[in-house]
Amino acid sequence: MIKTGYGAWVREFEAERERRAALGDPDWGRGARLPAEIVRSIQKFQVGEDGDGSALCGKADRAGDPAYSEAVRLFIAEKQNHARMLKLLLEAGGAGTLGGHWSDAAFVRVRRLLGLRVELLVLMLAEVVALGYYRALRDGAADPLAREVAGRILADEERHVPFHCLRLREGLALLPRPARRAVTAGWRGLLAGAAALVAVDHGPALRTLGVGRGAFVAQALRSSAWMARAMSGGPVPAPAAAGAQV
Repeated sequence: MIKTGYGAWVREFEAERERRAALGDPDWGRGARLPAEIVRSIQKFQVGEDGDGSALCGKADRAGDPAYSEAVRLFIAEKQNHARMLKLLLEAGGAGTLGGHWSDAAFVRVRRLLGLRVELLVLMLAEVVALGYYRALRDGAADPLAREVAGRILADEERHVPFHCLRLREGLALLPRPARRAVTAGWRGLLAGAAALVAVDHGPALRTLGVGRGAFVAQALRSSAWMARAMSGGPVPAPAAAGAQV
């Protein structure tokens, strides 16, 4: 049973939805000049952002907290908006989307194997890798539209991570402290592998963006340290509306 109220996260996601509606979309009409390696890379990430989230919603519903279920649905809506914006960015650059990709299929299969806790642990691998990727695209892309889209998605991802860390902290709370530390250490080991696979698969794009493969993996591991501490019982950043840690 989830112990922490998720009303603040529902309000956070709803406030972001209203802010996004007021801001409107980027100016797709200006077009985008995207090198071929960037196009291929964005196409793969677009596949990963797409999906209806039905499996995650079902597990969230079974967790027994209506506020958490609503927050999960709002999170999924943001991910679907990422897929939409990446599709429109590709179209602005004269490219289409992919029907699927092996890396996304592998992540989805593993996420659906067991319960909510495993689903979120695997999802967090993708979220941390995405943080590094969208940061690299925002800071290193030559095209202004690509930088804007990446910046918007990155801002969302930075909010998603503490939301999932909170639920995982609760999910691991019944385990003894050594077991929690073992789980999070294992998770960081899997993260190193996932980041390395992405670094190889997206190597040409990362080079164009000024990020080496080794640096990409190292940054993913550095950024995950506080997440592992949060999941094993440490403080978790609260939604902006709450203004405190939980």
